[in-house]
Parts: sequence; structure tokens; C-alpha cells
Amino acid sequence: MSIEVYLTPPDAVAQALSDGIATFNRSAIPDLEPNEDEVRFHVVASNEMGQVVGGLRGTCYWNTLHIELLWLSEDARGSGIGAQLVERAETLAREQGCELALVETTSWQAKPFYEKSGYELMATLEGRPRGHASHYLRKSLVPPSR
Repeated sequence: MSIEVYLTPPDAVAQALSDGIATFNRSAIPDLEPNEDEVRFHVVASNEMGQVVGGLRGTCYWNTLHIELLWLSEDARGSGIGAQLVERAETLAREQGCELALVETTSWQAKPFYEKSGYELMATLEGRPRGHASHYLRKSLVPPSR
């Protein structure tokens, strides 16, 4: 038995790990969305001069939108652009069959913004990073039934 640490694993090693977990997941849940169906995307806001003033990077998989990052330039903050970016991402996610949205934000970032956008705090991890906290929020993308 040999245990190795790779900062950049050989392609064959990375593929073996991906294939292994995918096979395991399919054996547990045969109709689980395959990894190949993952949709990665960016929603970008640009000003009149074509300069990027903000954007969101997200992924849709396993019926879930994962907001990986949201950034706005100083000038764009407080203008409603952030809410528009999130709304566009959520619309795309619904089109992809997502029913849930998840986001992680830190204590100095955007927790109040996400809460204002309908996200609910699930958990807080204190001390990540040291001296701060990471907040994990969720939002249902399924319209309430009437």
C-alpha cells in the first residue's frame, strides 16, 4: 500500500477518482444526474464602455444551483445589479431543472444581501477563516403551491 499526496495529480489519477465516486453514486441512486450533465456558467454585468463591473459564477447539478462567487465593483454595489445577477442565475437554474440554490459567504461579505434575496441561513462555521465565519445559505427555487 502506498499513500501519495499530489498538488497536481496525473490525469489518470484524477479520472480514476472521478469515475470511482460516480460509479459508487450510481450504485446508490441509479437515476442520479450524471456528472457530465453539470452546467457551469457565468452571469456578467458590464457598463456602457464594456467594462466588467460584476458577475456571478455558478454551477447547476443534482437539481441544485451552486453560487460559487458573486463580485461587484465598488461603483456597482448598492445599485441592484447584484440582485439582477442572482435572479438571472436562478432563472437559468430553474430552466436546468434546479429546485434548490446554495451559497457560501463569509462574515465580511454578503450574508445580509442573500437573506434579502430570500436565502435562509442553514449553518455558520466559526473560525473559517481564522477570526471570521463562513455562512451557508439556501433558497427554494420551486414556486410555492397555491
